[in-house]
Amino acid sequence: MISVNTIGGGPEPDRPLGPQGTPGDEVDRIVDAWQRERPDLDLAPLQVLSRVSRLARHLDRFRRAAFAAHDLEPWEFDVLAALRRAGEPYRLSPGQLAAETLVASGTMTNRIDRLSARSLVVREPDPDDGRGVLVRLTGTGRARVDDALASLLEHERGLLTSLGESDRDRLGGLLRALALSLGSTSP
Repeated sequence: MISVNTIGGGPEPDRPLGPQGTPGDEVDRIVDAWQRERPDLDLAPLQVLSRVSRLARHLDRFRRAAFAAHDLEPWEFDVLAALRRAGEPYRLSPGQLAAETLVASGTMTNRIDRLSARSLVVREPDPDDGRGVLVRLTGTGRARVDDALASLLEHERGLLTSLGESDRDRLGGLLRALALSLGSTSP
């Protein structure tokens, strides 16, 4: 990897260059350093997965801000969105919600309690199981998740403006293939 100093006055940190002299990023700098220190290793996975990891952290911050504008935490959006995607009458069992949002049942119970206290969901008896409960999205919850989703999509669309449609489609397909190759394993 090649680095370029800024022309002019005093010392400034080197700016990494990416492939074919394109602007580099922090991952290029890290890979360059590892390549210098451990030339015996194939560092190709870092080129992809370190960027995915760093992008995930950036996206988490962006999403938190977008949800906060609608008085929602990311986990609240996840639960409300799962109910909204279920379609009319916007009801799921706590177990289905836990599976949809990848959390334990005890965690989901706590989340339902907190959303219920905010009048975003209500618990109702399951008509098919006298002992069961269903969680239903309220009108307030539906309006909140719909508004938050619209804002999120507008913001995320802006984040992707540097990519053309075909690049977005290709990137989406590549990330899908990677996700599928990982299966449903969890850390």
